[in-house]
Amino acid sequence: MFTGIIEATGIIIGIAGKGTNKTFRVQSSMAHELKPDQSLSHNGVCLTVEAIKGNEHIVTAILETLEVTNLEDWAPGTIVNLERCLQMNGRLDGHIVQGHVDATAVCETVKDKEGSWEYCFRIPGRFRHLVIEKGSICLNGISLTIFNLEEDKFTVGIIPYTFEHTNMQQVKPGDKVNIEFDVIGKYVQRMHFAGNTI
Repeated sequence: MFTGIIEATGIIIGIAGKGTNKTFRVQSSMAHELKPDQSLSHNGVCLTVEAIKGNEHIVTAILETLEVTNLEDWAPGTIVNLERCLQMNGRLDGHIVQGHVDATAVCETVKDKEGSWEYCFRIPGRFRHLVIEKGSICLNGISLTIFNLEEDKFTVGIIPYTFEHTNMQQVKPGDKVNIEFDVIGKYVQRMHFAGNTI
């Protein structure tokens, strides 16, 4: 379980394929704080730390993860957002994030508002009922608030701190980001379509 508050960024420095899996070597300033078997969010994707060496750690993504997320687009030099799992005695500064990416969204526009940035994203139409005005959403592992909601598009605002300390500064029109919808909304939807039975 995560909060969508990014702790650090990492750089992909190596990629290896084995069958349908891909293994990534990630360099970061927080590697020395990690341990094997730990859950770590990478651009919103929960992956298990397999090994640590110096300022690097290794994780593997299976086929299902690769098909649903933007990990297939990663290459050496790609910057990824990192967050360790939530401690139960800590503050929930963002919102409840599982690290289970639902799909990818495509960046439509980026507007410099001279003090903040507005990013407009388009999502697959089948998910539009899971986004609400002023609701929470997780993009590349970042907890953000939705506004200017349209049929299959929404906008999020990025403050300078988030812009400087995450990979949002690299996102440009046409890029795909990982998206996880609010888990509470997903359960409400499931109950609705199941006939409100528990």
